[in-house]
Parts: sequence; C-alpha cells; structure tokens
Amino acid sequence: MNKPKAETRLNADTFLSGLTERGIKYVFANAGTDFAPVIESLVIANESGREVPEFLTVPHENVAVSMAHGYYRRGGEMAAVMVHVNVGTANAICGVQNAARDNVPILLAAGRTPYTEEGHHGSRLGNIHWGQECFDQGGLLREFVKWDYELRAGQPAGTLVGRALDIAMTEPRGPVYLNLPREVLGDPAKSHNPPHRDRDLGVEPQVASSDAIDRAADMLINADNPLILTTAAGRDPAAVPLLAELADTYAIPVAQPFARDMNMASDHPMNMGTMAGELIEEADVILTIDCEVPWQPSRIKPSPSAKLIHMAPDPLFSRYPFRGFETDIALAGNTAPSLALLLVAMSGKTKGKKQKIDKRRKAVQSVRAERDAKRKKLLEQNKASMPIHGAWLATCINQVKSADTMIVNELGVPFDFIEMTEPRTYMAASAAGGLGVGLGAALGGKLAKRDSNVIAVVGDGSYMFGCPTPAHYVATAEKLPTLTIVANNHRWNAVHASTLAMYPDGRTSKSNAVPLVSLDPSPAFETTIQACGGYGEKVEDPAELPKALERAMDKVEQGVPALLNVLTSAVPGSR
Repeated sequence: MNKPKAETRLNADTFLSGLTERGIKYVFANAGTDFAPVIESLVIANESGREVPEFLTVPHENVAVSMAHGYYRRGGEMAAVMVHVNVGTANAICGVQNAARDNVPILLAAGRTPYTEEGHHGSRLGNIHWGQECFDQGGLLREFVKWDYELRAGQPAGTLVGRALDIAMTEPRGPVYLNLPREVLGDPAKSHNPPHRDRDLGVEPQVASSDAIDRAADMLINADNPLILTTAAGRDPAAVPLLAELADTYAIPVAQPFARDMNMASDHPMNMGTMAGELIEEADVILTIDCEVPWQPSRIKPSPSAKLIHMAPDPLFSRYPFRGFETDIALAGNTAPSLALLLVAMSGKTKGKKQKIDKRRKAVQSVRAERDAKRKKLLEQNKASMPIHGAWLATCINQVKSADTMIVNELGVPFDFIEMTEPRTYMAASAAGGLGVGLGAALGGKLAKRDSNVIAVVGDGSYMFGCPTPAHYVATAEKLPTLTIVANNHRWNAVHASTLAMYPDGRTSKSNAVPLVSLDPSPAFETTIQACGGYGEKVEDPAELPKALERAMDKVEQGVPALLNVLTSAVPGSR
C-alpha cells in the first residue's frame, strides 16, 4: 500500500486552494469518513500558514445548507457546504430544493465512499463503505442543481471548483454539486491549478434587446392602469432604487405577491404590499419582475385584454415543469440593468403624459391610504387578542429592530406589517416550501454581517423542521447570537387552510377534530435553546410581548442567542 509522503501536495490541497482563490470564505461542514484527506490538508495548511476557507462544524446538513442560503441572501457572497457521501447528500436535499427555487448559488460538495476494497491508503475500512455506495450519487439531487460532476483522477481540482462556481453564479443562479471520491482527494496532485484570473464569478450581466425594452416602455407609458408585480426584484440591491424610481416617476403601484425580498421600502407611496387583488383585475398593463407566480389563476387573473410583460433572468422560469402564465413581451436579463434601460426608454416618451400620470398618482395614493387604514384598524382590534395576533407581533418586532436588522420570516408573521427600508434585510421561505430553512438562514445572515442583528420568525412546525438543537449549538459555538421567535399556533395551519379552501362546505368545515392538523401538546421550545446555552422565554400575554422582546434583544446584544416561544393565532399561510 503506497502512502504519500507528508509533504506531498494532495488533490485535497488543490481543492481547498481552488475555493480560496475564488473568494469562498466559509465552508459549512458535517464531516464523515470521506473527509480524511480534507482534514489532513486543513491541518497542513493551518500549520504552514497557507490561507484556506474557514470550516464551520454544523451537525446537521439542513442547517448547513440553510446557513449558506442565508449567508448569500444577506451578504451577496457564495458559501460552500461539504457533507458526508450519500447520506449527507440526502439530508441536504430539502435545503438544495429551497436554494434552487430561490435562485441562491451554493456549492454543495460531498465525499464519495471509497471505490476500492484494498490496495489504496484510502480504501474501504468500515462496513458503511459498502452500504453507502451509490450507482449514481448525483442522481439523488440532479433535479435541483444546475450542474453536477465527480472529480476524476488527474484533473486539477481547482479548475473544477472554478467551473462549478461560475455556473452557480450565472443567472439564473442556483446550487451546484461536486462529488469528491476519497481515493482521488487523497492522491498526490498530478495536475496543479492553473493561475487564477482575477474576475467576478459567472458571466457578465445580460439584458434584453433594445427593441424589446422599447416595446415594453411603450406599453407602460401608454397604459391607463399599469401595475408592477414582484417577488424578488430586491435580490439585487441595485434594483431597489431603480424600482422605486420607476414606480414614483410614473405613478405605478407595486404589489409583492409572496414577497421573498425587501423589494421596496414599506413607506414608499406606491407600495401596495402583498395584496394585489383588484389591482390585477383592473390593470391594463402588468409588468412582473422576478415573479414566478404573479397570481393564482384559480382565484384571480388579469383581464383578457391586459398586456403582460415578464422581466427576469429567465422570464419563462424554465426549471418549473408546468407554468402557464402568458406574456406579450418576455424580457430576459439581469434585473438592475434591465430596469435602468427601461427607465431610459420611458423617459423619452413622456410628452403629453403628465396629466394622466398625476391623475393616476392621486388614485393610487387613495388606494394606499385605504389599505393603511384597514391595517391600522386590524391592529387596533387585535393588539390585545389572546392568542397573540400576527399583526401585533410584527408591530412589536418593528419597535425593537433597527433599519439594518435582517428579518428571516418562515411563515411566522404577516409581511404587510413589517417595516423595512434597506435592501437585504428580509428573507422569506422559498417557493419550494421545504420547511426548516429559517434557523440556519438566520445564522448565515448573522455570519455575513456580524455587526447587525438578525431576527428569525418561524412557525412552530417550521421550528421543528429546522433541526433546532444543531442550529442553537452552532449559534453558541460560533458566537452567532440571533433572536428566534416561534410563532406557536399549535397546529399545521396551512394543512387546515388548504383543506377548507378545497372543501369550503365539506365536513372538515364543521368538524371540531380535524385529522393531521393539531400539534398539541406543544413542546416547551424555550427550553431547547436553554439546553444549548441560550436564553429562552414563553410569552402568552400580548401586553408582555414588548418587554419580552426587549429582554431577548438585550441578551442578543450581550452575545447570547435568544428565543421567544410566542403563543399566536393562525397567521395566513403559516405552518
């Protein structure tokens, strides 16, 4: 059995160098027997002073992938995740689905059980090395990654890492998967990484043709009742002021169905919140921006005569197997530069339009004032309600957070009551609906910007899916104090609501005992974080909520992770 000399540069070394040279600062890892060459290379690097990414031990893969998700959403930079062979990959799949549907780039690397039974210093040494072999390990998650590949003997690992990261960071962005066999990682590196060229990852930003932009500008400037719908335009911070300028200059209301980002300041006069409703039915031109589900056709749809413009890096959302939203113009391109070109095109077409724009502005402001009044009335009616109402919970959160606090909202609190002004300060659950992203994403967000606070608001079901013990362990071990609020309604509310929506007059609507909905008896969630060295408290009285939030935030400021188990009524769309 030929063992490499201690000073021999391994393929694992070139793998780590490839990550470092391309700006990967963190790897969220849950190790296994396949990690031996990587661990050896990390020890050598640390002893020699060679720069390598920081590996954080994350004892569950769902938390690890969610941390990479939140890290990107807060800081705009990619992170890597490394997991143990097929079993670690299997645990990571739900997080990968979330990242794929949320267009979040992540490099997921996984070891592969040894190929050989003997003859190599990395050959199989345990019974699991037979049981964990797959015919096609990448096939476990190929549906939800942009690219997958297995490192082969003789290939420069850094080149392969570069290709993976370039593909992940090219719009529409998303996760990629790299399989790393143990024997190959442990072999001497025969091919060294070529010199890295200092450039941004991915391809250069792209925009639609000037002709398509001009036709879209004509439609919008000549519309009587235009409407903008967006879910994730704010993913690129540069797009936020451009969207605000477009809406303000031309008095176009903006609604945010199923919003996942801070797309527009909550106090912007054209911000209509999440409820598009009659705005969709009355619009004669609709511009959707980064919005995969602008409306639900079974409930509401535009007028047949309305003109439809879809703008996104992939306006057809081609990775969705079935999606029937029609379009008159599909503008494919990066959001910020596309919006900039649209503004330029519209600015040359304003002659004779001022009176119409001014009239529309008054009408939109009236609608906004009416909606504000309804929200205020709802809050007044429910701020003393028991269980605690979601509107009151959101209002109390607004009182303790700063402008740069990141809110991670996994079906925990109504979006329309959260006050936001800064980009990258809001993250909601992905369209994939894989529960459990919130706790890890909050940790990733905190790591990306340690000098600002992160508040995760999750449903009780989402909290249990989030692997809370591993998540709270990481918060303590890595000194990432966040505030977790469990909006605890003791039930799978989405399951109950969907049944009533499908059978509004069915037996379920009249039943006091609905199967598969109750989560009683509810665990004492506040004790889980206490077991991990954090601060936990249960809140039942709405009058006590403001002080409880202040106590929790004081703990976070002191470096102690905190959790409030808040007994709430059902929030629409919550789990």
